[in-house]
Amino acid sequence: LFLSFVVVDLVTADAEELSCKCSLSYKTLVAINRVLLAQYASFPINGADLYDELLSSTAILSTGNESLDKLLDSGLYTGEVTELIGSPGSGKTQVCLGVAANVACELKRNVVYIDSTGGLSASRLLEIVKSKVSTAEQQLDALRRIYVTEVFDIFSMLKVLQTLRTGGFPESPSGSSSLKAVIVDSVRAVLLPVIGGNQIEGM
Repeated sequence: LFLSFVVVDLVTADAEELSCKCSLSYKTLVAINRVLLAQYASFPINGADLYDELLSSTAILSTGNESLDKLLDSGLYTGEVTELIGSPGSGKTQVCLGVAANVACELKRNVVYIDSTGGLSASRLLEIVKSKVSTAEQQLDALRRIYVTEVFDIFSMLKVLQTLRTGGFPESPSGSSSLKAVIVDSVRAVLLPVIGGNQIEGM
């Protein structure tokens, strides 16, 4: 008798019935099943454990603006890409600066700010930081956590992102080496020359 089995068939088959149809003993078939399950089966996990793991690996970053956080269902979620669009002067860069300052001041984590337009205002960033922390030492620590890099074409931006992906992020003098957010202001500025066409400003 010739039997054609795939692994799933073998593991789900009744071992006693199968031993009657082939020359292998019941004990041998049970042992084979155990080895296959140990090597190839996924381990079961309950919903509560999965939720705990999600909470430990995901953070919700406040934008620093209560109304915007409410609109975004509490803020920006780590592990996700959030895109802001709008016409010139609508406040996209201000939101980006607010997020950077909030992560650096409140969470005391590192931020990479990729400026592709040369529009980042250091004085405005300092104003936002000053509104969040009071002492000069705290302000300096927060500013050190915000690493600003300028790029003016898509290839430079991709190079920076690749460097970050391979762990090439400068250590913060404050001792925190954890990168919590990457902000690109703006993607449009480096993509438009490549894709061409009539793109609406800010979209």
